[in-house]
Amino acid sequence: MATAYADFLARKQATAPEYGRTVEPGDVHPMLHPWQKEIVTWAVRTGRAAVWADTGLGKTVMQLEWARLSGTTALVVAPLAVCQQTVREAAKLGITAQYVRGGTDIDGAGIWVTNYEMAERFDPDLFDAIVLDEASILKNSDGKTRTRLIQHFANVPARLACTATPAPNDPEELTNQAEFLGRSTRVNMLAAYFIHDADGWRLKGHARGPMFRWMTSWALAVRRPSDMGYEDADYQLPGLEIVPHLLPVDLVPEGQLFATDLGGVGGRAKVRRDTLEARCEKAAELVAADPDEPWLIWCGLNDEADLLTKLIPDAVNVHGSWSPDEKAAALLGFADGRIRRLITKPSIAAFGLNWQHCARMTFVGLSDSYETYYQSIRRCYRYGQTRIVQAHIVLSELESQIAANVARKEREASAVTAGLVAEMQRTRTLGEAA
Repeated sequence: MATAYADFLARKQATAPEYGRTVEPGDVHPMLHPWQKEIVTWAVRTGRAAVWADTGLGKTVMQLEWARLSGTTALVVAPLAVCQQTVREAAKLGITAQYVRGGTDIDGAGIWVTNYEMAERFDPDLFDAIVLDEASILKNSDGKTRTRLIQHFANVPARLACTATPAPNDPEELTNQAEFLGRSTRVNMLAAYFIHDADGWRLKGHARGPMFRWMTSWALAVRRPSDMGYEDADYQLPGLEIVPHLLPVDLVPEGQLFATDLGGVGGRAKVRRDTLEARCEKAAELVAADPDEPWLIWCGLNDEADLLTKLIPDAVNVHGSWSPDEKAAALLGFADGRIRRLITKPSIAAFGLNWQHCARMTFVGLSDSYETYYQSIRRCYRYGQTRIVQAHIVLSELESQIAANVARKEREASAVTAGLVAEMQRTRTLGEAA
């Protein structure tokens, strides 16, 4: 049995087949940096690839060049608010990319852009290349929608998955992207690399190395240019200040004599609602104390957003009931400086948007999702930012354990990504030596 399992892992370690074509760095638009050109040429040759590049490293221009070089008719699927931003970036490359809502809007070859909600309206046979921008949002979709989307585009020859926050120890993250790329099924990956226990699926300790070696044949992770042997130059961030504000509240969760913990999911929700007014008032106070700065205010509840809108003058609350066009217009309005106080939820605006003009944000509460927290901060704290970013975390004292949990996940994610980058560097060095 052990021999059979070892053989199975050995097969998984084999270099994945390449489905694309060979292009040279000179074929890539000169606006891209040499290391970006290297990523593009690798991804075009690989054909079905994942590019896991940190925020601000230029995933949009890389995926647009990949689409141009990989197919005749390409579809880029992105979060709603990112679609028009993608069209803008394409224009900088001299590429005409058009935002469309359905297959009847497509009248020939070119690069077409749509959002995830509209993706299944398109006939996949129209395309020979497809990009999933911010592909990690697949794991936040319900299982049926996610599976349907993956299956819908399964026959498109060239496929690219892009995200800034890969989680190789998260089976939902890995299986979604690998299945979309046709690299492995969920069942095979779980059998090879994960174990199921009382805490759910987790990566087997001895499987980490083999999994990383397999992944480097179809996925590339990069946190900064130096990960690929280049100078970081302008890709050095000025600094991030996480400023916690733990508010004392006179609140004892149900079933406790003294306030010791949140008391489970129901207890967390009740504490969040019972401390809503105090947290919103503190956030409004922070904004008022720094009036000359643009502010990004993250909330999780409609009631939080409503109260914040009342407390913060000239604030615009982008909420779920707005039409897609209304949301996109407001989020771009914040990017362009027409809106200076933006209130919204991470579920609406945490992925893909470039807001380097803003260096002040506050979280009016946190969820346990590290990815949501990371992506929210990275809307402003990304390459291209020239000032120190202040992220204020407003919680009740009882909710400090949520912050501690997110911090633990951050440490784990950083360690895993570092391991993947190290394996990528090792593989790259061996390839150059050969």
